[in-house]
Amino acid sequence: MTGADPFDAHDGTGSGGGAGDVPRDGGGEPGGPPRIPLPRAAVEDGGQPLPELDGLPPVPLELPHDVLKSLLGAWALAACSTAEALAVEIHLGDCGACADEARRLREAVGLLHQPESLDLDPGLRTRVLEACLDRRPPRIPIPEWAAPYDAETARLDALLQDIGDAEWHAPVRLRWFDGAAPTSRRTTVAGVIVHLLSVDGLVARALGLDDPLGETPAQDPAARTEAFWQASYFPPNRAVRAPWREQSHRLVQTVSFTGGGAGRLGVSYGDFALPLHDAMLDRAFECWVHAEDIAEAVDYPYGPPAPRYLHRMIDLAARMLPAALAARRQAGLAAPGPTPHLVPAGQPGRSLRLEIEGHGGGEWLIPLDSPGAVGSEEFEVAHVALDDLEFCRLAAGHVPPEDAAAGQLGDRAAIRDVLFAAASLSRM
Repeated sequence: MTGADPFDAHDGTGSGGGAGDVPRDGGGEPGGPPRIPLPRAAVEDGGQPLPELDGLPPVPLELPHDVLKSLLGAWALAACSTAEALAVEIHLGDCGACADEARRLREAVGLLHQPESLDLDPGLRTRVLEACLDRRPPRIPIPEWAAPYDAETARLDALLQDIGDAEWHAPVRLRWFDGAAPTSRRTTVAGVIVHLLSVDGLVARALGLDDPLGETPAQDPAARTEAFWQASYFPPNRAVRAPWREQSHRLVQTVSFTGGGAGRLGVSYGDFALPLHDAMLDRAFECWVHAEDIAEAVDYPYGPPAPRYLHRMIDLAARMLPAALAARRQAGLAAPGPTPHLVPAGQPGRSLRLEIEGHGGGEWLIPLDSPGAVGSEEFEVAHVALDDLEFCRLAAGHVPPEDAAAGQLGDRAAIRDVLFAAASLSRM
């Protein structure tokens, strides 16, 4: 079936010939048919550079008031396109209500991007309490020797409040020095709190408070902890925080109500005993050491105690060194000195000067030949210098005595004995 070819018409809409008769030179004869242009090549195909658009000003959109108002939140967050942002900014110059709203939104966005850390200053609690107590002293003050324990348990409790449920099961390795070599025990964050709860129970028993282990006769800290762990049907979790914190509060309240006279009450640790004021300081030291263990396990920043509390902890360790030296000699772990007999109690004897550097430091003369002897400059045979935190980690069993970064001068055997005795102060 065929039809008429439109190009065969002679009404001015076509030519007398076919499409192939259309001129291709871009021109046409007067009165002839209009030309059909050939397809043009794109700029990219012709190798020509694209036009520069960066210098062209953006064209603002013409948007109604309701749409512009709905864009204010996105504009405050810098989430609008260029054209939308320009339209909003032009509108803000004409509409006072939207301008006020935009200002409030921008201020709110600024609060979402704090440049400084939102974590509280670790020393804030101490400063607030000191300011409050300066204005209004407590009716029943905490004894000065119990303040380090109060502070360290509060710091650890703040750490525990910040960690999630899963982190209570993070692995922690308790480390100490057993007298001859470093040793360790694997547990969890919750297991560490169980350990603190069970050993603090020794102080609770001495004060007539309930022991978390009940009527168990165990006095050794390690034995008490193992008994507590084995008595649990399920692995400990964050539920142990409440009884531990309640016990620490009761201990501080009880020693506060009993007054300073209770500080001489004896607290038995099995193989040795400490007066209550030293036992509370010992518990503060262990609380800090194990808080660092927990902080390391959960990747939490944790600093040392306040310098005045750190100094008291170091002083306690220095005062315990002569007895630790004597115990090591009795166990055959340290050689006796050149003195053929023990120095009578209260008399000067060979001494080592222990110099602790740092904010919590000081100097102590450690008698070497007898726990009852008196340190004397006249009989000083050696001098050891350590950083305050290094000494504390040595006393906690976290640094082997051979690796302690100590400046040494004098009798090498005496220095070695003192460093090993310091490490032997540690326990689980």
